[in-house]
Amino acid sequence: MNFLQHDPKKISIRKLLLLASAFFIAASGLVYELIVGALSSYLLGDSVTQFSLTIGIYMFAMGLGSYLSRFLVKRLVENFILMELSLGLIGGFAAFFLFISFSYVGNFHIVLFLVLTMTGVLVGLEIPILIRILKQNLSLRELVAKVLALDYLGALAGALSVPFLLGLQTGLIRLSLIFGLLNIFVAWLGIVLFRKRIHYRFYSLLAFFCTLLVLWGILFSKKLERISESKLYADPVIFAKQTPYQRIVLTGKSNHFTLFLNSHLQFDSADEYRYHEALVHPAVLSFLQASEKKFTALVLGGGDGLAMRELLKYKNLSKALLIDLDPEMTHLAKANPLLRKQNNNALHDKRVSILNADAFVAIDEIHKPYDVVIIDFPDPSNYSLGKLYSKQMFLKLKKILKPQSIISIQSTSPLFARRSFWCIVDTLKAAGYSTKPYHAYVPSFGEWGFVMFSLKPIQVPLAPLPIKTKFLNQTTLANLFEFPLDMQRPKQRHVQTLNSQILVRLYNEDWEEAVR
Repeated sequence: MNFLQHDPKKISIRKLLLLASAFFIAASGLVYELIVGALSSYLLGDSVTQFSLTIGIYMFAMGLGSYLSRFLVKRLVENFILMELSLGLIGGFAAFFLFISFSYVGNFHIVLFLVLTMTGVLVGLEIPILIRILKQNLSLRELVAKVLALDYLGALAGALSVPFLLGLQTGLIRLSLIFGLLNIFVAWLGIVLFRKRIHYRFYSLLAFFCTLLVLWGILFSKKLERISESKLYADPVIFAKQTPYQRIVLTGKSNHFTLFLNSHLQFDSADEYRYHEALVHPAVLSFLQASEKKFTALVLGGGDGLAMRELLKYKNLSKALLIDLDPEMTHLAKANPLLRKQNNNALHDKRVSILNADAFVAIDEIHKPYDVVIIDFPDPSNYSLGKLYSKQMFLKLKKILKPQSIISIQSTSPLFARRSFWCIVDTLKAAGYSTKPYHAYVPSFGEWGFVMFSLKPIQVPLAPLPIKTKFLNQTTLANLFEFPLDMQRPKQRHVQTLNSQILVRLYNEDWEEAVR
């Protein structure tokens, strides 16, 4: 049956519009895949595993959909319209549905795979059906070339649009709904182009209802985000923002609050002083023990300004540079009243400069050495973070150090992730550093590990602290370097490199075992 009319002008317009729909179909299909991959890594961690599973299942489901298209023989246009409307709703509300399911469904993976399969099958059905609708007005060679070219071009457009739209604080829920609306637009194209050959009123009413539903979702997407995220955290969400790099969430009530990045706890305002005092002061005091002159400091990570707060307690700090990837995080630390109070306006101090960049790359652009370096990166839960704990990273760091420079790095828990902690120590040794591992108890985290390292042997600071603290004193400082039996180095040694990324695997295995 020839679905296109015989008027050459009308044929040309309809052909172009139907070919254009291949572009929109591919764009929305790829965006759904990226959203599910990002959301599953956000909720479950281990981004490489989650994206691998997402891509594999999605591609399989697309192949299944393409195969199933052979059984659709009649009413191709009607089926095409129904597929686009279904995809607009399922794909459009996928992010919201998965957020809610994570909070209420025991086996989240089943729901995740079901959403991926349904979306992938519908995407796989689209192009074969579209080709069959068009095939009587184009040669097979021309048809396949044009449809596939537009399909790949649409995929590129979809991939490029994701970081751009997330950069506009669109959020995953609103992003999926916007592209759900794109599928519904394609359904409207089919309804209008073939209105004389289908039950026009029925499909128009159906499409109108779907359009209203998705538009409602877009209009109230912020509320949907609050509903879905409120189920993920114990305390009310008081701030949430999606950046191109991460999801920043503040939760709390009264004067107590917590910071989460991609659902991982970064600090609790009630006890973060224990963590940040342990991270900063041993390194500074070790440096000052050998030299009482003015010193310079570099903070890698620590966009919340809390490590910088501790550094600024020293009057002989002459200048400090903070390098953090996400400008939204450092802006929040400078502007949010809760964070400003917590970090004592550290990022407004005239001694402090801020550079928003990837520390792995930015180190190569630093040409002056620093006396004290504080490394406050998130835990190495995925490969993008794992590179920051690699031997290559620590070798790069040497170019900005003086012989007497002291560095400290947070190094996950030596109790719950013992192999991971000592892997970081061994990686530092492999990079040629002298190390002094230590630990402190932080109620929100449990026993937490740190490592001081330097190009020269390190002396544990013995003198009284010259600054005001809430946790550390001369006695507790000395005790940090003692390890009980259950936190001591295991027999097997591991070194983290960019090629092996063994630390990421150890970290995920250690914490899965600890949770179990």
